Order: sequence, then structure tokens, then C-alpha cells
Amino acid sequence: MRGGPVDEPDDVDITENLWIPLADGTRLAARMWRPRGAGPVPAVLEYIPYRKRDGTRGRDDPMHGFFAAAGYAALRVDMRGSGDSDGLLHDEYLLQEQDDALEVIAWMAAQPWCDGSVGMMGKSWGGFNALQVAARRPPALKAIVTVCSTDDRFGDDIHFKGGCLLNDNLWWGAIMLAYQGRPPDPAIRPDWRERWLERLDAMPFWPALWLAHQARDDYWRHGSVCEDWGAIRCPVLAVGGWGDAYTDAVPRLMEHLTVPRRALVGPWAHVYPQDGSPGPAIDFLGECVRWWDQWLKGRDTGVMDEPAMRAFIEDWQAPSSTRLHARGRFVGEADWPSRAIHPRRFGLAPGRLVDGPPQPGALSVRSPPWTGTGGGEWMGTGVPGERPTDQRMDDGLSLCFDTEPLAEPIEILGNPAVDLVLASDRPQAQLAVRLCDVAPDGSSLRISYAVLNLAHRDGSEEPRPLVPGEAARVRIALKMCGHRVPAGHRLRLALSTACWPLVWPARDAATLTVACGDGLLALPVRADTGGEVSFGPPRHGPAAPTTVLAEGRAARRVALDLLADTATVVTEAEGGLFGEGAMRFDDIGTELSHDLTRTLTVGRDPLSAETRIVQRYAMGRDGWRIRIETETAMRGDADSFTIEGELRAYEGDALVRTRAWHERIPRGDL
Repeated sequence: MRGGPVDEPDDVDITENLWIPLADGTRLAARMWRPRGAGPVPAVLEYIPYRKRDGTRGRDDPMHGFFAAAGYAALRVDMRGSGDSDGLLHDEYLLQEQDDALEVIAWMAAQPWCDGSVGMMGKSWGGFNALQVAARRPPALKAIVTVCSTDDRFGDDIHFKGGCLLNDNLWWGAIMLAYQGRPPDPAIRPDWRERWLERLDAMPFWPALWLAHQARDDYWRHGSVCEDWGAIRCPVLAVGGWGDAYTDAVPRLMEHLTVPRRALVGPWAHVYPQDGSPGPAIDFLGECVRWWDQWLKGRDTGVMDEPAMRAFIEDWQAPSSTRLHARGRFVGEADWPSRAIHPRRFGLAPGRLVDGPPQPGALSVRSPPWTGTGGGEWMGTGVPGERPTDQRMDDGLSLCFDTEPLAEPIEILGNPAVDLVLASDRPQAQLAVRLCDVAPDGSSLRISYAVLNLAHRDGSEEPRPLVPGEAARVRIALKMCGHRVPAGHRLRLALSTACWPLVWPARDAATLTVACGDGLLALPVRADTGGEVSFGPPRHGPAAPTTVLAEGRAARRVALDLLADTATVVTEAEGGLFGEGAMRFDDIGTELSHDLTRTLTVGRDPLSAETRIVQRYAMGRDGWRIRIETETAMRGDADSFTIEGELRAYEGDALVRTRAWHERIPRGDL
């Protein structure tokens, strides 16, 4: 059996809270799982701001308990200013965050229960800082596992994509207001109320903080490990999923790092693969233990004898906003970039993709600003309703190029790329590119996509507006994908000038004219060499005891008002951020509930775009209850964005703090 066993709870000691002292007097709060009766063992760190006491408890117990049963001391540490830790949190990925992590790792390595070897892992924020801390080279850090993360904070994070402003910038900023508005737990900190009010008073207005940096400046370069790949000197296991937003970091890490490294990409959304949705979930915790055993215990587990890239190749499935299980298989590539993958080029002809050189012709497109409503969520989390739907409606608002029905299947693994020569009638314009698998019945399944603010066509350090009427050559790499297009299906390349509600509309309603004679689509086609790999079924440690207090509800709606000529997209979640329901952690008696409604509206004029988010977060137990309510909104004109927010914090029914923000931010080249 691969990995460590799933032991009974009696085999693991859990320390609910321990304090890690830092040199400046700050204390960080940690939760620890250790194998009972063991001497010094290697340690594994997960270091995030999402509250080890209650925020991630349901995920932490079965994961870190598994590692402890396999012979590791696992620590889940609240970052400075979050959860039960001291201090204040002023932004993402600050130098202070990294400096604290270096002290935490050194402290762990020096404890009598640790043998001096430390690993670091995390998903999302924790995956980001695992890479960032590895680049600081703490001596005790022997290996990392980074899941659903990125190496490039401007080009590939939740704020901007292709130089376009993601609407998730406001969504995530609003969530951070609620998350960071939560107090320490009184059962851990008698001074919880004082610390809570201190945090509320120092709360930054997160979405405006990020919106102020609209190009790739030093703010984004900090923490982007792609600035210096050679800074990372320890082994890296990089993990992603086709349903996640951060997949493209995985092939880049594989190509540019020089340390021992391996990659794994499944069909999953933004979740750990042992809980993988869409399925199949796999024995990811066992894979991690094999990685830790190799690099922290010095055992040859064979991980470096396995393919450099293990990836899931998806088969055709009828497009649907909900997919709980993906059809396909895992394959292995011995190296990455793979010598078994070669570009297959299709030329653009008017309305067609052709095998061979491009053909002359010029076609124009100006899509309604609401084009893209079938695109699903930017970052999937594996819940119903979030996936791209049938693309036919968006295809009908786009400039499309189709192949003839394929005589043979095509297996794609990697980043498709498009080369275009185009001209715009306005200086500001967006280009959205979708690659679709079109079935004989006409249904259109999105395989991959990209968006580009055309002012960023030559890079994001110094954006340059287009010169109206002047031809510009553009090369766009689409999101990495793994997909098998069946014989008899068509490939479709769809180009549009909007991608709502994924990204904020360009200032101008531009018309783009594409020169077909200069256009190419290059697909990374995998030779059918077999190479299938397999994984065991998922294993976990003991789950945290929980009780569902109220069933959740989720809704996603798109409405087109034919009289007002506006489109509205509404996402609602009750009980949990993704509609999972209100619940209680029984062993600590803490109850949690989170409701959120997001409304995004745009009309024919791209300057009509508006978005509003309302949320309510409640937590507590008998004798102690708090509630956070927030409202945030954003709109824009030709020169600036207006972004507003209000936060209200309640202890019981008493309002204890109100914060309000109103900021106008110059628009730049968006």
C-alpha cells in the first residue's frame, strides 16, 4: 500500500493550540498533530490566514491527522494577524509573512519532537507562500508541495488575467473583509475582544489595495517566484486541476525549476485532490507521504522514477454547469516539456480552421459587453453550477473558425496558442479566445480559453494602447488543458471582444478586424503512446466531528433584459460560501454560517458595468456570538473606478464597529 496507514485517533496526539514565539515578541498560534509515542520525527508546515481553530478545521483534521499517523509532526499555523495569532495582517504575501515563516521553520526544526527536517505544503495562499518561502532557502526546509498556486502574482492571480481586471478581485476582497473581521477565539485568548477591535480598526480595504496596481510593477514582482527560478533550491511537487484557475503555474514550474520536481494535474477544481471534485479523487495524501518520505526521511520511494508530469486527459462530456465526475484517464510524460508532444497548426480561413497555411480574408467582430455569460466561474471549487455551460450562445456573439469533422481523434496536453494580426478602431480593447470541442449535434464544450487586454499585448510592465486602424501582431497562450477530441467532432476557435462577468469590460466598445491570412492556431498534440498511470482511492485521517445545522442553498442565474438591453448575473450562497450549509464543529462547540450574494450587471455601454456583493458571516457558541456584515460595490467611468465598502461588526446584537470606504482609482489602460 502506498503512503502511510490511516490510524485510529488513539495513535495521534493533537495539541489544540500552541504558541510559536517570534523575535519581535509576536506569538503565532498553531495546531499540531503528532504520532503518539514517537521520538523526534520530520515536521510538515501549513501556514495560512484562514483560522486553524475553526476556518479550516474540517479539512485539517483528516489531512494532518493522516500525516501524523504516517510518522510526521504536522503543524497548521495561523499567520500574523489572523486566527488566534498576535499582530495585524496588512496585505497578501508581504515580506513580513515570509520572514515570520523562516522563524517558524527554524523553531520547528529546533523542537525536541522534530528531527530537524521540515517540509512545507499548502493550497492557494499556502501554495503561494510555500514557493515564496522555498525561494528564501531556510536551511531546515527540505521539500515542498504546492497545490493550486501561482508563480506570477500579476499575470496569474485572482486580481488580473492577461492584463484584464478580474471581477473576482472585488469578490475576494469582500470575502477578506469578512474573514479578517473575525475575532480570535475566547477559549484560546482571554484578550480576544481587544485584539478583535484592533484588527477591525486596522482593516485595509482589500480590493482597492490591489486595484491600484494595474500593471506589472514591483508590488506584483515581490512574491512572484518566476522572477528568479534559481532561488528555489529544494524539491518541489506542483499540483493543479483543470477546473482550477492556477493550472498554468504547474508546467512553468516544471520547465524552469532546476531542482528535483514532479507535477500532477487532475480534473479537479480549487480543492486538495484527496477531496477532488470533479472526481476521480485520488490517494493524494499517500502521494504526499511518499514525497515527504523521499526528501524528509531519506527513503527511496520511487517518486523520481515516475513520470515528470502526470495529467488527466478528459474525454468528451456534454457541456453542463455541473460536473461531479470527469471521464478520461491519467497519463504520464517522462519529461516536461514533453518530447512526445508536438504542435499541430491550423491556419485561419474566413470562418474555418484549415490544415495548412492561413488563407486570405478579413473579418470583424464587436461583441455585446455581456458576451461570456456561459463561461462559468473564474475559479471553480467543485460545487454545482460553476462550470462553463454550452458555449453556443457565446459562440453566436463571437467570430468563430471551425475545422471540418475530424477524421481521427486529437489528444491535446499543454497550452494551445493563437497567433493573430488584428486592428482595432479604438485604443482600448479586449480579446477573449475560446477553444471548443463541437459535437455533431452542435453542442459546444469549452476546452480552454484566454483573455487579453490588448494594451498588454507586448507585456504588462509598460502597457501601450492600440493605435486605431494600425495592425498589431498578437500571440496568446491559452490555459493549459488535457482533452481528447473524438473523431467526427469539430474544433472551434471563438474570438470575442468581451468576457463578462469573468473580467471587467474594456473602456471602449471596440471593433476588431482579424486578418485571416496571418492567423494560426497551434495545438500541443500528444502522441498516443499509452503511458497510463493510476492512483489508489482517496484515504484520510479521522474527520472532525461536525453537525449540519441548516441545509445550504446555492443559485446562479443569468438574465437578459430585452427592453433595457442589460445582462445581469447573480450568484447566491446560503449557509456556506458555496452553499454548503451552516454547521457546528462539535468538539469545540463553534457554529458557522456564511451567506453571500453577488450581482453583476452590464448594458450595451461598457461603462455601464456595475457589481455589488452583500454578505453575512456569523459564528459563535452559547455565551459568545459575533456577526460580520459587509456591502461592497464597484463601477467605472472613462477615467476612474469607484469602489465602495462598508463593514459592520456585531457582538451578539450590539454593533461594536463600523468601517466605511469610498475610493476613486485612476483607470489606467484597463
